[in-house]
Amino acid sequence: MAVAVFSSPLGREYHGNNRMEGKSGRRRVFVQTETGCVLGMELDRSDNAHTVKRRLHLALNVPVEESSLTFGDMVLKNDLSAIRRDSPLLLTRNVMHRSSSTPCLSPTGRDIQQRDFSGPVEILGHTDSFARTKQLVKDLVKDIVKAMKVGVDPIPVHSGLGGAYYFRNSRGESVAIVKPTDEEPFAPNNPKGFVGKALGQPGLKRSVRVGETGFREVAAYLLDHDHFANVPPTALVKITHSVFNVNDGVKGNKPQNKKLVSKIASFQQFIPHDFDASDHGTSNFPVAAVHRIGILDIRIFNTDRHAGNLLVRKLDGAGSFGQVVLVPIDHGLCLPECLEDPYFEWIHWPQASIPFSEDELEYIEKLDPGKDSQMLRDELPMIREACLRVLVLCTIFLKEAAAFGLCLAEIGEMMSREFHGGEEEPSELEVLCIEARRLIAETQVLSPRAEAEDDGFQFDLDCEEAGFDFTSDMSSEDFMTKSPFSMGFGNGSGRSTLSKLDESIEEEEESEGEEDDTGSVGPRKMPTISKLSMSLKNNCLGVNQKYQKSSGAKPASGYLASSSSGHRSANEQLPASPNFVKLADMDEEEWVQFLEKFEELLYPAFAKRKSVTIGQRQRQRLGTSCQF
Repeated sequence: MAVAVFSSPLGREYHGNNRMEGKSGRRRVFVQTETGCVLGMELDRSDNAHTVKRRLHLALNVPVEESSLTFGDMVLKNDLSAIRRDSPLLLTRNVMHRSSSTPCLSPTGRDIQQRDFSGPVEILGHTDSFARTKQLVKDLVKDIVKAMKVGVDPIPVHSGLGGAYYFRNSRGESVAIVKPTDEEPFAPNNPKGFVGKALGQPGLKRSVRVGETGFREVAAYLLDHDHFANVPPTALVKITHSVFNVNDGVKGNKPQNKKLVSKIASFQQFIPHDFDASDHGTSNFPVAAVHRIGILDIRIFNTDRHAGNLLVRKLDGAGSFGQVVLVPIDHGLCLPECLEDPYFEWIHWPQASIPFSEDELEYIEKLDPGKDSQMLRDELPMIREACLRVLVLCTIFLKEAAAFGLCLAEIGEMMSREFHGGEEEPSELEVLCIEARRLIAETQVLSPRAEAEDDGFQFDLDCEEAGFDFTSDMSSEDFMTKSPFSMGFGNGSGRSTLSKLDESIEEEEESEGEEDDTGSVGPRKMPTISKLSMSLKNNCLGVNQKYQKSSGAKPASGYLASSSSGHRSANEQLPASPNFVKLADMDEEEWVQFLEKFEELLYPAFAKRKSVTIGQRQRQRLGTSCQF
């Protein structure tokens, strides 16, 4: 196999019109089609979106009619000056043709300008501020390229729903795990039959698009400041090899002849380990390790933290369990575009109920969500603004909850949804967001701008398949007041958790706020939170049930329902979770107001959660006090 020499300069960055790559003003980008084809190309100052499309058509024979060139939230109409060096772009067709799929092949164009001369592994992004990480990844890449030259091939990973590969060094040792973005579940080139979606469409989680889990893996590593939670070094790469899977259509049929193919993928250092957390009991895990992983999961709103993606490495050698190190992996379903139902398996572990240490509280206090958001914009400019808002919201929630004195389990429980009467109800975090939006809507009733606003769905996600209608012409006020909705959270009542919370602390706060004999006024009363009224039950949960019936999907023990066919389609995934809270539909001014209202509501919510936890502990002590 012919392999190009790895000689690409790394780490330099393009800053729009202020800095060009080299004296000629050329810079390299990697363009990926919605079916997974990837082409590295050099851009001149005069190049525009049409030029890029034409080169793709010549090099890959990709149809570009009625197509759009996108970069995260940005649709590139013509000017490409905002695109930095080594950025991944996505070419999507405005009209989907599901009957055919363009295989992901190496460039075939004869024109030298359309040929891809990049090396077998190219690192995308990473500024000079992460020099140590960049150097570590570069060293891994050099070992892999050297091994490829002497014929050491990667090993496919057979577990999981997506495509993944162990890349090895020249001694045959696994040094990195690579996950191509076009081999994710439901992506065009998924090797395990879970196909049916194009890149950019909603995937396993509707709030995480197909092809976008790779940069989330990188984001989790970049947000793990000071290696606090022990996330392995991770980068986004363009990588070329014949081991990668290519399907000849949406049915997932694999061609017989293997050819060199280029993919955009997440590239993570392989960590030698003894087992994962699902293989043994969790009681011996260090409290600090569980806390640190939980803190990260809360910040990034991880929707998929289970024992299987926690690696365990023993420190005292073979034999006894002894001291261990936990290594969190698989963060592709973090930072969703809206608040989902997260999954934190550590909620049920005893370590999560132990209060935070002073070091952990100090780490949480120093977290800066605004600084973190800007860092991700700089390092991963393709990340969507909706994901960054989820990061900001969850970081604020974590900081305030920890300062109030809540433990990890209490915070995780407030972020998790519950089922009552077979229906999924919003979490306590979502209830707070809903109330904050209602308070903002009340202040905008007299605003002419509010009447003209379009309150559509927060992002355009191929909702036609499931019969979803998220674009109803419903104002924020109507959304909150059309019909009552039960916020049970274990209370078994249709009354709002927050309204009952008011009653529990109202008497004390009113007495504090009354004038005393000297005429002075006590502490200001916390904002009164009215009973929530919403049309969510009909608009979200009803649609959820309707989709389940129409698609025939039934929850199974795994992620997907069983299928009698040889392949799984995207229509067979679990019914989509209802979307109770929208964040991306607010402009900057509304977003700032929302965060202010949100923070005002946190104190009574934390007080309520603390009282519930104390009651549970008292009941547990009463039930276990007798010894035999």
